[in-house]
Amino acid sequence: MNLEKPDYGTKSAFIAIVGRPNVGKSSLLNALLGEKIAIVSNKPQTTRTRITGVLTRGETQLVFIDTPGLHKPRTKLSEYMVKQVTDSVADVDAAILVVEPEGEIRKAEQELLASFRAQGIPAILAINKIDTLDAKEKLMAQILLYTQAFDFDAVVPISALKGDGVRDLLEELEKFAEPSPFFFDADTLTDQPERVIVAEIVREKLLRSLYDEIPHGTAVAVERMKEREGQDILDIEVQIYCERESHKGMIIGKGGEMLKKIGTQSRQDIERFLNCKVNLQCWVKVREDWRNRENIIKSFGYN
Repeated sequence: MNLEKPDYGTKSAFIAIVGRPNVGKSSLLNALLGEKIAIVSNKPQTTRTRITGVLTRGETQLVFIDTPGLHKPRTKLSEYMVKQVTDSVADVDAAILVVEPEGEIRKAEQELLASFRAQGIPAILAINKIDTLDAKEKLMAQILLYTQAFDFDAVVPISALKGDGVRDLLEELEKFAEPSPFFFDADTLTDQPERVIVAEIVREKLLRSLYDEIPHGTAVAVERMKEREGQDILDIEVQIYCERESHKGMIIGKGGEMLKKIGTQSRQDIERFLNCKVNLQCWVKVREDWRNRENIIKSFGYN
């Protein structure tokens, strides 16, 4: 019997990017791809669902799965987010555990490492935010702490924000690629529909412009996306949902200034992403306690 793998002339690997909230997973995905497809903010739990990014370099295709941060679920939405992590890890060829350069190994990370071990999933430790360290000894201590807990295939210190170490990380990740056909066209950047990317861009601006609990109680849905006949303009209508009337007032702002700011910043990013002129209209509606109502969560695409 011939057990040799077919010679496709190409290789591929599916790789999950996992870790606690706010360690820089989405920033790393964007740095690996050289393009921004995942929203980024300094607030935890920014990513709510799995985002697939595709990088094709020569004969090798790496398919990255950016996952929500590991956290203790407190709502139906956060239960869904944590499930996205466990489901993603079960389906990959390798994983990148992203951690900060200081701090202990939390329970969620210990459980994740245990699942790697149980499923035989190889993993790379990416120690992010090394540009924030004031002493090299702290980095060495962090490497020792995590390598004693798990037998990583490689340890790569990085700064996703500045791009330091990203090339070294890519070289390590390409070692996991096995002979296979490409799963995506060579010029594909993500499997997310344009509507999803547009909605996420608007949500990013909400996260960056608002404070405390309000951004986590918001969802964004694209109601209409149509090219204007005879003109090179894309008309987009977006509905922003929040949980309270008081939150609606804060999102709109005095004289509509906050909503105008969010809309302007969103339009600029959307135009860069879609490479066309955009007419963006944003509206705000209240859906009380939507994060605990499964039918509403599913209607927003979290299913």
